Amino acid sequence: MKKLLNIEYASIHASYWMFYGIISSFASVFLLARGYSNWEIGVILAVANVLAVALQPLTADFADRSKRLSLIGITQLLTIFMMILTVGLFALQGKTLALALIFMLLIAWHTVLHPLFNSLNFKLQESGIHINFGVARSMGSLAYAALVAVLGTLVELHGVSILPLCGEVILLMLLFSLVLTKRHFQQASQSRMLEASKKAPEKEQRLSDDGQEINLIQFIQRNKVFFIINIGVIGLYFSNSILNNYMMQIVDYVGGTSEDMGRILSLMAALEIPTLVFFNRIRQKLSYPLMLKIASIGYTVKIAMCFLAKSVTMIFAAQFLQLVSFALFLPAMIHYINEIMSRGEAIKGQALFTTMVTITTVFSSLAGGWILDMGGAKTLTLVSTLITAAGAAVVIIAVERMPKK
Repeated sequence: MKKLLNIEYASIHASYWMFYGIISSFASVFLLARGYSNWEIGVILAVANVLAVALQPLTADFADRSKRLSLIGITQLLTIFMMILTVGLFALQGKTLALALIFMLLIAWHTVLHPLFNSLNFKLQESGIHINFGVARSMGSLAYAALVAVLGTLVELHGVSILPLCGEVILLMLLFSLVLTKRHFQQASQSRMLEASKKAPEKEQRLSDDGQEINLIQFIQRNKVFFIINIGVIGLYFSNSILNNYMMQIVDYVGGTSEDMGRILSLMAALEIPTLVFFNRIRQKLSYPLMLKIASIGYTVKIAMCFLAKSVTMIFAAQFLQLVSFALFLPAMIHYINEIMSRGEAIKGQALFTTMVTITTVFSSLAGGWILDMGGAKTLTLVSTLITAAGAAVVIIAVERMPKK
């Protein structure tokens, strides 16, 4: 049962990130083919992320309070809802308001699923079976890399209509994985209850939080330097979001195709895996502040190489900086927050970091589309390089002044 639940949880992550490849990474490819401008694509992506921010706490609160629907049941309903919405991508062939709304809702609800699937890890462990989250997340990156590697070729051969078709197949896989997970979780939970009933009841103790309850404003006042670090995060993640959302336009500028874009995104995702897998060994050699500095430089050099690129080959070469940019920065930042803050403050620190990343996604979606229409891909990568360099400077300077608590 332990092996089955781990395999099924990994397949949930694999399906989730494959659908991300279709609905987010290939968003520009699909919407451009349907007649939308770069600015309009930026607005669609930005509104979708704002909607996701609004829906996430509401959905999480509903999941906590609901007595009729389990966490797995809620994710099943959202998956079915997304399958219905995806049908609209087939039916609506031209540029319409309805198509834009459907695309926004798909991205928003897909984003809402992310924290629910992360929480599912802890829910499944209530059955007494350890779930390896790291391995499951790595399978997500691997599945994403495999899909986008061939997705560009499929679009070249069959057009963008292949995207919603692949999306429906992936959502069906996700639903099937959720059904199996629910069944085996219930079986494991029942077995644990039977075993527990045979033993003497044990007292459970809840660990108290050693941090004082404070609101977000008080948290920022008490952690001014950390807040400045997160201002730098906006700059770093600006280029990351630009490359994720507008890679097609950047590749097209240097003479590439959607097939090249798919392979570049695949390489980008595959290069995350080694750093994530060996991160525990890396942190034994390097401090978190040093890793954040290295990653900040990695972000800057990567987008600068895209700006200087005159061929698809150089865009490919730039992606190798993913090893020491996103793949290093994300786990280092999460661990760094826990190292420098008390337990109570660390929760708000993680929330602030996540919020800043979301703000960057919205800002880069709007700004990126507008810059593309006004100045083209070259101007977009130049502006991204300058913003990322500024963000890197802020992070590098601020981490030196961050007091350890």
